[in-house]
Amino acid sequence: MRGSASVTVLPSSRRARGAALPVAICLGLAAVLTACGEDPDEGTNGVGKLSATEIEKKAKAAADTAGAVRLSGALVSGGETYKLNMRLKQNGALGSVISKNSTFQLLRIEDTLYLKADAGFWSHTDGKSGEESAKPSAGDSEAAGKLGDKYVKVPEEDPAYKQLTGFTDMEVLLGGILSLHGELNKGERDRIGGLRTIKISGSAGDGGTLDIALQGEPYPVQLVRAGNAGTLTLADWGKDFELTAPAKNQIVDYGSQLPKTGE
Repeated sequence: MRGSASVTVLPSSRRARGAALPVAICLGLAAVLTACGEDPDEGTNGVGKLSATEIEKKAKAAADTAGAVRLSGALVSGGETYKLNMRLKQNGALGSVISKNSTFQLLRIEDTLYLKADAGFWSHTDGKSGEESAKPSAGDSEAAGKLGDKYVKVPEEDPAYKQLTGFTDMEVLLGGILSLHGELNKGERDRIGGLRTIKISGSAGDGGTLDIALQGEPYPVQLVRAGNAGTLTLADWGKDFELTAPAKNQIVDYGSQLPKTGE
């Protein structure tokens, strides 16, 4: 009787290539969050699974309950570009604002607002459009010398009060930042300063794009404003800070109205 012969069935080259292809893809994309069935939301706060509208609601709720935040970056308003570095909380703020012509510091404690700037800020007087700035008068220069590097108390009756307090009002600033315009869309995942985020945008980016944290609380992390109107970063959510009034000998009270400047 003949001995039984063992038969080895070899897959066709086409079948072998077909089987190897998905394995190669999985190996090649193993480091990518979405590769080969890996859950991109593993280790996150879960907001990435939500719709754009739900993500926005979560971000607003987180911001509303935070006691403080640091806001920095560029803001374009009324044709003017302002570079902000402000720490904000409900009862006040402190920080700096840089515009085309000047740099100044703001300190607000409740309704009391202080403005600190160098003599150049106070003596600056704009000329007409397209012309060189007019030279300050002798009186302006003398006043600027007294106000330079002092904390000037901004009277509430002065028109500048409303404009300047806008930079120090946490509710107003966040209200503007968190209000994306148009239909909300859910975008790509990203990393901002090492923090995993999910993007939501208004009108496919034409209404602004907001990055929301996927780690920890779903705080807003970065806003790219529509129309090249600036990029703002939000950090230090919930980190309290002290607001201390300047020493009396560092304060200048001009009464009911500030001296006129080019600002």
